[in-house]
Amino acid sequence: MAGDDVELLRQFVDGNREAFEALYRRHHREVYGWILRIVRDPAAADDALVEVFWRAYRSRARFDVTRQFGAWMRRIATNAAVDQLRTMGHRPAQFDGDDVAAPSQPDADVRRQIAAALKGLSPKLRVVAILGLIEERPLAEIADALDVPVGTVKSRLFRATRSLRNELQRKGIQP
Repeated sequence: MAGDDVELLRQFVDGNREAFEALYRRHHREVYGWILRIVRDPAAADDALVEVFWRAYRSRARFDVTRQFGAWMRRIATNAAVDQLRTMGHRPAQFDGDDVAAPSQPDADVRRQIAAALKGLSPKLRVVAILGLIEERPLAEIADALDVPVGTVKSRLFRATRSLRNELQRKGIQP
């Protein structure tokens, strides 16, 4: 980490508004993209983005300037995205399954069934399924973002996969 970055992070921790704005400008696109990967809804991602930077600002005093700011923000973003998934569970899904990759490009009905099965997972399992199965993010990166051990990610990924497989088989779809 460059000396200028450490100084910027120190200023942020001390509550300097200009430092916070500079960090926002540097990181907001990456954080938004991370949230969008999880929630699959641009409006929900916009809402979560605001919440992420608000949470970061409020907890700035706990940030360790020797750590990576991006990793810290991914963890906050993941928590906000999971909260957003919980909220989204009470309204119609925006996720239509178009970005679910499959070797033989399933028809629209199968994509809807896959999307519904994903939506049926708990937020903790859904975030791991989306990041692990769809986004193909490394397990260590998912673990870091969720602040859990890699073994926990593996366990959740296994449970999510089993649940998705069972739900799709129940609907007559052979995964």
